[in-house]
Amino acid sequence: MTGVRIAGVGLTHFGKHPERTGRDLFAEASEHAFADSDVSHDDIEALYYGNFMGELAEHQGHQGPLMAEAAGVRAPATRYESACASSGVAIRQAVKDVRNGEADAILVGGAERMNNLGTAGTTEALAIAADDLYEVRAGITFPGAYALMARAYFEKYGGSKEDLAHIAVKNHEHALPNEHAQFQKEISVEQALDAPMIAEPLGLFDACPITDGASAAVLVSDEYAEEHGLDAPVSITGTGQGGDRMALQGRKHLARSPAAEEAAEEAYAEAGIDASDVDVAEVHDCFTIAEVLALEALDFYAPGEGIGAARRGETTRDGERPVNLSGGLKAKGHPVGATGTSQLVEMTRILRGDHPNSDAVPDAKTGVAHNAGGTVASATVHVLEVQE
Repeated sequence: MTGVRIAGVGLTHFGKHPERTGRDLFAEASEHAFADSDVSHDDIEALYYGNFMGELAEHQGHQGPLMAEAAGVRAPATRYESACASSGVAIRQAVKDVRNGEADAILVGGAERMNNLGTAGTTEALAIAADDLYEVRAGITFPGAYALMARAYFEKYGGSKEDLAHIAVKNHEHALPNEHAQFQKEISVEQALDAPMIAEPLGLFDACPITDGASAAVLVSDEYAEEHGLDAPVSITGTGQGGDRMALQGRKHLARSPAAEEAAEEAYAEAGIDASDVDVAEVHDCFTIAEVLALEALDFYAPGEGIGAARRGETTRDGERPVNLSGGLKAKGHPVGATGTSQLVEMTRILRGDHPNSDAVPDAKTGVAHNAGGTVASATVHVLEVQE
């Protein structure tokens, strides 16, 4: 079974692009990935594309072949949908197919156009990733759902709004030099605590923004990389996926994310590592409490201990294991279908040494990307390693 190399990666700027279409955004991201990879468009044997709300935002389904055309690729193309984990799932399938010899070169990516719907429209569109019968019809939105999870965490383990504020401050600081980030703006703990309340205990700075953007990566087999003399030092050595009950009311745990725990266990086992081997991580911080749940699901901290990590300086760029050096979803932005691949892009650049925050982890060899859907009813984890 062959290994899987990341030959090239590309992103658009994440932010407000209401005048641009999803296909336009993906065309830009994929062209950056091809330019970075030195792989020919003609060598791509498949496109796996993540998108969540295309039918609602652009009245456009059947996006696989549409995005293949936008990327200049003539190959079978499939759209993957798993809410916010859409392109994380697409990456997982691409890794499996390259490993199994189904293809030597696959383009994987995602895009989302959201700002054209406005805040109310986007909130309504995102809500369909929750259980319509038991949650949406009762008025639940994702700020409310994650607020319930935060309150459950505080009741079970302790913690405070100030702990969450430190996460927001950290991720905004990490985004400052990231040219792709939506918010390159520093904030203070006081600003985060004084911000308008969205859903108790989550305030404005505890939530990620509404974002337009696209991401792409070219994945190739070891044999292809060697045959073509590619400079592709980063490999995906482990991949995992987990699931949980859709509605919060059916969950055994509200203060943990078993889907991510399952995904991490599988990915670590495939890569032959454990949590202590991970130097740097990109995690799905759609809300600040989500970063806490991710840190514990990835086994970086025992349940109840992740809440104070940012406040203690352990996950900052100067900490022992920096988390979300890109700025995370909180500050880099969260164009839903593009997020999973964007984490792969950021982690690849961090490990290669050409990310603006690579200097924070100059000796990093192993990174993890954690992507979650909805209230973590679905999750993927990928292990990236620099090949010696």
